[in-house]
Amino acid sequence: MGIIAANELKTRGITSISEQLAEEPEAFITVRGKKRYVVMDIKHYQYLQECELEAALLEAKADLKAGRAVKESVVKHMKRLQKK
Repeated sequence: MGIIAANELKTRGITSISEQLAEEPEAFITVRGKKRYVVMDIKHYQYLQECELEAALLEAKADLKAGRAVKESVVKHMKRLQKK
């Protein structure tokens, strides 16, 4: 993963980001030598969001299959939450 120093970002701006993302899907921005931020192309970001949604869906399906879910009306759900 590419690394862009904050000072380089100040002087070269978006050009420094564009150059790094042409070589890698993500780049770190460092502040005083420490990694603080990550920048990425919007398509890569959207891909990662889709992966998160897919993982959440698989987890929910596994919970349903394993019986770790409750099927109830809104009224029953609210009553159950109030008891806690």
